[in-house]
Amino acid sequence: DDATRELACGLGFVPVVPPNPRRRQPWEYDKPLYRRRNGIERLFRRLKAWRRVFTRYDKLDLMYAAFITVALIAEALR
Repeated sequence: DDATRELACGLGFVPVVPPNPRRRQPWEYDKPLYRRRNGIERLFRRLKAWRRVFTRYDKLDLMYAAFITVALIAEALR
């Protein structure tokens, strides 16, 4: 909605979400930046499929970061 968008802009954020296609006055948005954001969101969704990452079984930050690295490598090889 417009109030949320204005608040985000006022705080220095750059909203990259496209408007609803049925909106009377659609706003401009950066399509390449939105595509990049969408790819990152999909990556997080795929990482959450790795139960060990999602539930954070590892207690040490170093081990958690190492397993995220393993998961990212496995996703890249897919």
